[in-house]
Amino acid sequence: SPEDLVARVGWIQVKGSPDRKVPLAKVPMGFDYHKGVGKGRVVVGRGEFTSDTTGIDPETGQGPKPTPFWMYASQAAEVQVDEETGYVRVLHLSAAHDVGKAINPLACEGQIEGAIAMGVGYGLTENLVVDEKGAVVNPTLTNYLIPTVLEMPEVTPIIIEAPHREGPFGAKGLGEPGLAPTAPAIANAIYDAVGVRIHDLPITPEKVLKALQEKKAREGVR
Repeated sequence: SPEDLVARVGWIQVKGSPDRKVPLAKVPMGFDYHKGVGKGRVVVGRGEFTSDTTGIDPETGQGPKPTPFWMYASQAAEVQVDEETGYVRVLHLSAAHDVGKAINPLACEGQIEGAIAMGVGYGLTENLVVDEKGAVVNPTLTNYLIPTVLEMPEVTPIIIEAPHREGPFGAKGLGEPGLAPTAPAIANAIYDAVGVRIHDLPITPEKVLKALQEKKAREGVR
């Protein structure tokens, strides 16, 4: 009877008898037509899984296992800095990310590249301005500047696979990790190029020029 069957990864088997099974691919499935007629019923499964975590202490914000896993990433940028105008152009970004298991490698690369596009804007141009009444001063793309294809650097995505036992097929998240290292990588590259360290984002040409002028003043350069 249907109550005696259970679905496992790629198989339908009898409960309590794992050797009595058939491949899921050989099981006739139901199908529907656009007019609402068909044969059989579509197989639908539901389930849920919650990782074994400890949560965090409300007083300290810490815990022995507040999250199932940590997401590791590293990025390095190559930039060009115009010392006359302060303009920074990102030429190349290498991004290495631990994805656990790359179920779809091309999608992983696209996720990294898309996150870097947001990271370049976050690091160099995007600045939401709010006046004293709480109104947004720059609500459109004419004055809230996001990178276009002309500002995007060449990106070298590097996929690192260290499977996690609780992830789907060993996979880990790859949404936020792609964004977090980009601005720091750009700031480090600027420091390496012209010797000024800027901690305030976005790193606008005005901030770069000011930092360069202060550096020259400290060094006694006219």
